[in-house]
Amino acid sequence: MSDAGRRVAGWVGGGAAAVARGLYGGARWPDHRLAQVQGRTVRTLVGSQALGGLGMSIGIAVAALLAEDVSGSEKLAGLAQTMQVLGAAVASFLLAHVMGRRGRRVGLTLGYLLGAAGAVLCVVAGVVRSFPLLLVGTTLLGSATAANNQARYAATDLARPAQRARALSLVVWATTIGAVAGPNLTGWAGRAGRALGVPTLTGPFVFGAAGLLAAALVVSVFLRPDPLLVAREAAVARGGAVRHGTSWARVREVVRTRPGVAAGAAALALAHAVMISVMVMTPLHMHHGGAALEVIGVVISVHVLGMYAFAPVVGWATDRFGRPAVLGAGAVVLLVSLALAGTSPAGASYRIAAGLFLLGLGWSLCTIAGSTLLSESAPLDARTDVQGAADLVMGLTAAAAGAVAGVVVGTLGYPALTVFAAVLVTGIATAAEFARRTAGRPAADDEPLAL
Repeated sequence: MSDAGRRVAGWVGGGAAAVARGLYGGARWPDHRLAQVQGRTVRTLVGSQALGGLGMSIGIAVAALLAEDVSGSEKLAGLAQTMQVLGAAVASFLLAHVMGRRGRRVGLTLGYLLGAAGAVLCVVAGVVRSFPLLLVGTTLLGSATAANNQARYAATDLARPAQRARALSLVVWATTIGAVAGPNLTGWAGRAGRALGVPTLTGPFVFGAAGLLAAALVVSVFLRPDPLLVAREAAVARGGAVRHGTSWARVREVVRTRPGVAAGAAALALAHAVMISVMVMTPLHMHHGGAALEVIGVVISVHVLGMYAFAPVVGWATDRFGRPAVLGAGAVVLLVSLALAGTSPAGASYRIAAGLFLLGLGWSLCTIAGSTLLSESAPLDARTDVQGAADLVMGLTAAAAGAVAGVVVGTLGYPALTVFAAVLVTGIATAAEFARRTAGRPAADDEPLAL
């Protein structure tokens, strides 16, 4: 293999050397041009994330209220959010299948379009008052969540090894824009929906659909050339073979032979389960203590701030100190957050606000470090398979944790839930230590698997 080919492999496939040349579509790309493509990719993903986050959050903020109104049952209200989480989990793997065959641009665009269709169905369900149709709509809306999650991986396809976490973290950070703005626009969107002749609670879904369509347009127009296809062409240029399609057998093979993949996937799933289980039950804990809805909203906003606002700093730390170190730090922050939240009295307090902020920050540390570790540890020919499977497992684990959280709080109380979550955090710490000990260890069949 030529030196130039090895440098290409180093950039796009996980090696240590920087790229000097790359090939795409038969044309030679110097390193400065590849850097331009990477910059354009990240800028496009930041824009689509902001629009996609707005499109999702503005509707999800009132999904439970619309479900209760349409079904007439408070007990069924939570099903809308549950179906959205499950829809996101399943869509993650299905979209990864599309990306594996057609590239990031087609997969992300499809995810946002399906999410927009789901938002439209939610509007129709509110008009005709059909609860089953609403559940179909929220399930499809989960596709937009899956697209937003998969976008973080697209930021790493052409990133230099020393900058992968920072590129990924910028895309994660962009979600803050939509996630914060969306809920604050629900009142206005409801009034606008009423002016358009649809029920007030469906108004946010009208504008959610518009936001998701805009995200699809941004990706479709500006995510060119496709970063994953560029990376694959570079692999072919150096004589590597790139397989297409999605295979569970291939995923199992990679997990078995690549320690970083197993550690990253485990950390992602456990951190998400901890965050979801505690976050969804905290408003109930505060409400039982007499906290006003406005105060509960502020605490959840502080939690979201912790999740996304400091992502660029977390990305820098992940590149500077290493993936295992930041995973370990995330586990410590999560334990501190659970200690604060679990010992807080019912109702409003500075302690529970601090606990929820640190819960979000710990999730950010684990998610950025875990996602980077997972992506760079997976070989290019199985990268979308592994990323989709990891997000599928992450979503299903979080959905199960959310369901168990309600049972735990109902029978043992909120403090017991934080103890249960702390047990899951020990799994994150174990994954971090496993990643540290196996860092740099090649797979048994490293040459066939590596880019």
